[in-house]
Amino acid sequence: MTTQDQYLASYLEVLRSQRQLSQHTLDSYLLDLRELIKLAGQQDLASLNTHHIRRFAAQMHASGQNARSIARKLSSWRGFYRWLTEEQDLAANPVEGVRAPKKNKPLPKALGADDAVRLVDQKGSDQPTSRANRAMFELLYSSGLRVSELASLDIAAIHESGYSSAGYVDMVEGEVHVTGKGGKPRIVPVGKPALAALADWLAVRPTLVKLDQHPLFLSERGTRISTRLIQLRLKAHAQSLDIPANVHPHMLRHSFASHVLQSSGDLRAVQEMLGHSSIAATQVYTSLDFQHLAKVYDQTHPRAKK
Repeated sequence: MTTQDQYLASYLEVLRSQRQLSQHTLDSYLLDLRELIKLAGQQDLASLNTHHIRRFAAQMHASGQNARSIARKLSSWRGFYRWLTEEQDLAANPVEGVRAPKKNKPLPKALGADDAVRLVDQKGSDQPTSRANRAMFELLYSSGLRVSELASLDIAAIHESGYSSAGYVDMVEGEVHVTGKGGKPRIVPVGKPALAALADWLAVRPTLVKLDQHPLFLSERGTRISTRLIQLRLKAHAQSLDIPANVHPHMLRHSFASHVLQSSGDLRAVQEMLGHSSIAATQVYTSLDFQHLAKVYDQTHPRAKK
């Protein structure tokens, strides 16, 4: 048995006897530590320093291992070296202070333009609920609103009682005024289909109005519609159209941003309409745009075809 194997056997015995870890967990530790031995090559584990560990982490990252896996292995190595530091009287734990690469944030999912239009263009019945749904879905896609911003919209900017609205739609100017995160106000254009859907809803809205006169969108009970109810209605509507995606309100916001960026290429304008305080938050949509371009290239360029 090599010195490295002796280290591992002794450490795993400590984990088994003192911490009483399951065999499955012990096997995971063993796999992580065997990778450390493999990366160390001929070097004794007790001789490794922080520079070596950083290099090993970089090698794992370069080989395609994800950040979560690397973080787990560093955690396993860190615990091993805490034990080895006491056993061998090492000067320091070489894994302390070494961080895994940042985890890649998953890209937001957007609908294709055809699916997005099909989703919001279904008129349905003339019932108040159906009209409200179409107006809400059109507005989400037309203006890229957050679902909380949609639910908080009122019928007017300032009501007779002096109540000041957190958001409202100016039907004459074709704009929606909203209060976003951090109380930041913004104004976003509203497309003609969304304005038409809103007009249809406003024609029947008085039949649902009860005690609260303020909300633009109401539930069947006459109360302000909740974000959860909007989510449920949109999901059910998408399923009825056999759209192959788990559609939620934020997906329409992503679709709005992606489609506007694909058509205009104006990142600053998209930032303003979304209400992002930093351009970095909007830049994720450039990745979605590139994915769209790459897909078109793969499907159409003669040298990309198999």
